[in-house]
Amino acid sequence: MSDIATATQEITIAHSPDSDDAFMFYGLATNKVRVPGFKFTHTLTDIETLNQRAIHEAFYDVTAISFHAYPYLQDNYTLMPCGGSVGEGYGPMVVAPRKLSHAEIAKTRIAVPGTLTTAYLTLKLFAPEVETAVVPFDKIIPAVVAGEFDAGLIIHEGQLTYGNNGLIKALDLGQWWREQTGLPLPLGGNAIRRSLGEETMRITTQALRDSIQHALDHRSEALEYAMQFARDLEPALANKFVGMYVNERTLNYGEDGRDAIRKLLAMGHERGIIPHKAHVDFID
Repeated sequence: MSDIATATQEITIAHSPDSDDAFMFYGLATNKVRVPGFKFTHTLTDIETLNQRAIHEAFYDVTAISFHAYPYLQDNYTLMPCGGSVGEGYGPMVVAPRKLSHAEIAKTRIAVPGTLTTAYLTLKLFAPEVETAVVPFDKIIPAVVAGEFDAGLIIHEGQLTYGNNGLIKALDLGQWWREQTGLPLPLGGNAIRRSLGEETMRITTQALRDSIQHALDHRSEALEYAMQFARDLEPALANKFVGMYVNERTLNYGEDGRDAIRKLLAMGHERGIIPHKAHVDFID
């Protein structure tokens, strides 16, 4: 019998400090889901920072990304087929203090949460000439209320709370995308470093899927854990938000979900928003 202990491989995971991401990673983060021979460590950072790190450093083994960012990092990462946030006829919104027509939106200076976010890509598909300025996602609503911008593009929990600040929805990009394509809007996913090798990528992907399933099976406990990242949402709203973006689609995109990712990135390239052609592949 060998005296040498079996080595444990550390897998670094990075995701956003949001209630939906926290919910899906609950099983792994709390060791409710374990994988022999593997240790998972977690870093929480805003999505635009994660996009940039994945592009320039390929720093984390598994990282949450905006699908818009994938063509820029596809040489080093492939997509996991689970763990994504998909809008089923809903998604990022343009909000403003007053009602705006679609034509007015295209002529309005809009605060956006980052130029690599899928929200930004979809907005540019809707209105290619629209003027934008990058503002941290959690500062957009206050900036619009303060009159610094005529409108803001909101993501995360702001999609449920903008009305509390007297703002009006001018455009739901998930609804617009559905009307244009008949497809759901794929917003963010998880990418895994190709250099890990196929076996480790498969084991890690299954671990994430098991974590998502554990959260769905133990919803109240997972939601209680996720509430610490809910940015002052009431429990009922936090539950609604998590339900919007962690569901059966999060376990598996489905063929239409995968088609939506490919179509979104192909349209971005065809219209000159994304300079690189996307070669979308998944670790299955």
